[in-house]
Amino acid sequence: MLEILYRDEHLIAINKPSGLLVHKSFYSGEADTYAIQELKKQIGQKVYPVHRLDRKTSGVLLFTLDRETLRIMSDQFATREVEKKYIAILRGWAKEEETIDYDLVNENEVTQNAVTYYRRLQTSEIDLPFLKHQTSRYCLVEATPETGRFHQLRKHFKHILHPILGCRKHGCNKQNKLWLQTFGISKMTLHAHQLAFNHPISGEKITINATIDNDFKKIGDILNLDLSAYS
Repeated sequence: MLEILYRDEHLIAINKPSGLLVHKSFYSGEADTYAIQELKKQIGQKVYPVHRLDRKTSGVLLFTLDRETLRIMSDQFATREVEKKYIAILRGWAKEEETIDYDLVNENEVTQNAVTYYRRLQTSEIDLPFLKHQTSRYCLVEATPETGRFHQLRKHFKHILHPILGCRKHGCNKQNKLWLQTFGISKMTLHAHQLAFNHPISGEKITINATIDNDFKKIGDILNLDLSAYS
């Protein structure tokens, strides 16, 4: 059963588990189950995804229950009226805060402007030798993408040389291998913890939060990070 975070007659939001595809996609490959199908079966009603999360990204995923609401919400996303907040664990200690303004090439080879603001929340250093270093450093950040490009956060953090822990395609494979061998963990530590917007019908300010899963908590424990605000 999918965890339902919010529901009214127009909208429904779930806490998407890591590993679950939102819907069939040429770029993501095939799967046995999809969020859109599972939610439809669970509530017995057709749903329309407003946005998407990567397969390995967990967190708030919003759907509408009718096409007119979908149109309104899609416009809100397109005009950047929706605020999305993610938490991620990065390799190394990133700056205390930074705006990454770095164009990205999408899946159709089109270059698009992409902007991400992040702030560092906590740092960690553990006794885990890596390459020439006797310890390993990590940090917890909250990221707010101002644009919604394909794999934007994963690409942007790779660009500043602080890749997301557990990210394969845009991460540090040597670091990921180290975590798999040492701790038996391969999870990508990227979670959409909050979505805020004006309700498309009432205009009321809606803020939806999603808690992290046990695997994310386990990584936080290893790194002595306080993730109670997201649990």
